[in-house]
This record gives sequence, structure tokens and C-alpha cells, in this order.
Amino acid sequence: MPLALLALAISAFGIGTTEFVMMGLLPNVADDLGTSVPTAGYLVSAYALGVVIGAPLLTSLGARIPRKRMLVLLMGVFTVGNLASALASDFGLLIAGRLLAGLPHGAFFGVGAVVAAKLVREGRQARAVATMFLGLTIANIVGVPAATLLGQRLGWRATFLVVAGIGLVAMASLARLIPPLPVEEHTGLRRELRALGNRQVLLGLLTTVFGFAGIFAVYSYLASMMTKVTGFSEGSVPVVLALFGIGMTLGALAAGPLTDRALRPTLYGSLAALTVVLVVFHFTAEVKWAAMLSVVLIGAVGFMTTTPLQMLVMNKAQQAPTLAAASNQSAFNLANAGGAWVGGLALAAGWGWTSPTLVGAVLAAIGLAIAVTAGVLDRGSHDTSRVVARGGAVDASTSDAGQPAAEHAA
Repeated sequence: MPLALLALAISAFGIGTTEFVMMGLLPNVADDLGTSVPTAGYLVSAYALGVVIGAPLLTSLGARIPRKRMLVLLMGVFTVGNLASALASDFGLLIAGRLLAGLPHGAFFGVGAVVAAKLVREGRQARAVATMFLGLTIANIVGVPAATLLGQRLGWRATFLVVAGIGLVAMASLARLIPPLPVEEHTGLRRELRALGNRQVLLGLLTTVFGFAGIFAVYSYLASMMTKVTGFSEGSVPVVLALFGIGMTLGALAAGPLTDRALRPTLYGSLAALTVVLVVFHFTAEVKWAAMLSVVLIGAVGFMTTTPLQMLVMNKAQQAPTLAAASNQSAFNLANAGGAWVGGLALAAGWGWTSPTLVGAVLAAIGLAIAVTAGVLDRGSHDTSRVVARGGAVDASTSDAGQPAAEHAA
């Protein structure tokens, strides 16, 4: 794999750290700024809102900016947002800082996924994209726990200063390692928007919303399940969350080669496995070893969906995949918010602490049904477009000759 992928992974590590670390720092922030923990929870929502808004907005504005420069600029906005968060003097300014830090998230992964696919030869694009996302999963194992501990010991502002430092390192890595990648002649906002209207792209985005919502319906309340049902102490929760991160990493490592080999079967299999594992978790949550194994498996099969979903929308967007890839990140964050909301409804209804697992299983099953429907419709069409990395350019092909196994399997 090209060394340039390391720069993308470093950037993903920083983004993943700042996205999830706030959940562990809410009590510290609330105490310092004189607000309640539920109110401080809006800081998580502010970041997610930034992702949803920024993905299509910044991708559209940067449609004609060379990819390398665009990546550096996006990480610059990310760095400024985290620095603003560290220096915020009141809750309102911190909300603004979190919103600003979230704006480049989706656009970066959208542009980064296209760049990663260009850096490798045909047949290895999914592995390249998965390598970038590996930084995001490692952040959940190392970055988030370390940043949370730092914030608890030295204050939450220190955490965001360190993340801003990671942003600077990422900018330097991108500038040094990413080769010059000029904007393709066919790239433009109108073409990107037209590609986004492709039926297969829309079904892919819908699959992301429902399928990934199944994960966050459970992950959002995982700490409470582990303490109130499984019987773990509060001090053991970081270890349990780290197990989830390990599962995510294993899933990302497996997703790349599997997606390159057979895209849709990988997507179907991961969503089906997620549905089954969530149901099993509901009935085994009281057994510690079974619960821990389930947490790893949920992380693994859940995150195994990300690479095929990202590659699917990029492939079906034909010659303008960047906006579609960025919009998929907005879909992931909508899944985050929606899954947590639906899981919370089950808890509020008094269905028990493990009820979000069944809710998540239903959401994952809906995502699987949408994915299968999209696959059936796709077989009836002649659209075999895909992202191809040849000579540093993204091409579209409508010929069956030389078609990769991923599309044959689709």
C-alpha cells in the first residue's frame, strides 16, 4: 500500500478522536462551564450537525479544487475548530467550535476515499479505502481512551489542544505524502449533483442510514447495559468500549479484501450477521463472557458494512463520486442520531435495558432488505460503473470486459 495512505489514516485518527471523545468528557465540561450533563450533550449533537451540513456544502464548494489542496484545507478547518473548542470561554462558543470541527468530517472522508482509490491499482480500491478508515477505528482503541484520560487529569481543554496538534501533523503529512492530483475535467457541481440522484446511490445512502442505525441504537447505551444488566463496574466500561473498538478494527481489516472480491455479498453478509448478533446479545447480555464476545462481534460485523457502502455509492456515482462519498458520511451521522433516538424510545417505553438490541436488529434487517432490493434492481439494469484507479484518474466503465469480482457479485 502507498505511504500516502498513512497521511489519510492519521487524519482519520484525529477526526475519530474528536468525534467520540466528547462523550467521555461531558461531566467535566458541564462542571467547568456551569451547565448540566444533558445540556452538555448538545456538544455531541453540534458535531454531528456539522458533519451533516458540511459534507455536501464543503464538497460542493471544493468541487474544482485539486484533491490534495482540498484535503489540506479541510484538515485546516478541523484544526481551527478544535483550537476554537479548546479556547472557548463559554458554552455557546464551545458549541460553535464543535460545529466548526464537524464541518470538514464528511467532506474529508468523501474526498479521501476517492483519493485512496486513485492511489492503488484496480482491484485494490476497497482495501485502500479501508486503510484510511482504519485510522478511525484505532482512534476508538487508543485515541479516545487516552484523550479522555488526559481531559480528566489536565482538563478538557487540554484534550482539544492535543487534537488540534494531531490536525497539524495530519496537514503536514497530507502535504508531504499525497501526490499532486488535479481536478478531473469532468468534475463539477452540476455533475456531482446529477450523480447523487442515481437510484442506486440513493438506495445505498438509505442502506447506510438504517443499517448503521442498528449499531448506534446499541452503542449509545452500551455502557448502561454493561453496568445494569451484565454486572460490570463503571471502571470496567472503558475496557468494554475498547473491545468494541478492537472489533471495529478487525471488521475494517476484513472489509477491504472482502469488498474488493465481492462487494454486495460482503454488504449482505455483514448486515445479516449484525442482525443475528444483536438478537443473540439480547439473550446473553447477563453472561459476562458472552456479552464481551458480543461487543467485539457487533463492532466487527457492524464496521464491516462501512467499506462496501462507501465503495457502492462511489461506484454507482460513476464519474462524479466525491459528493456521493461525502453524503454517505452524512448518512452515517444521521444513523448515529437516529439509532440513539429510536433506542432511547425503547428504553423510555419501559422495555428494559437490553431492548435497544432488538430495536437495532430490526433496523439492521431493514437496511439488509433495502440493500437486497437495490441489488435485485441493479441486476435488471446495464449500469456496471465503478471507480477505477488507472494512471491517477477515476474512470467509469460500462463494459463487462475486465469487470472486477465485486461488480460481478453485485
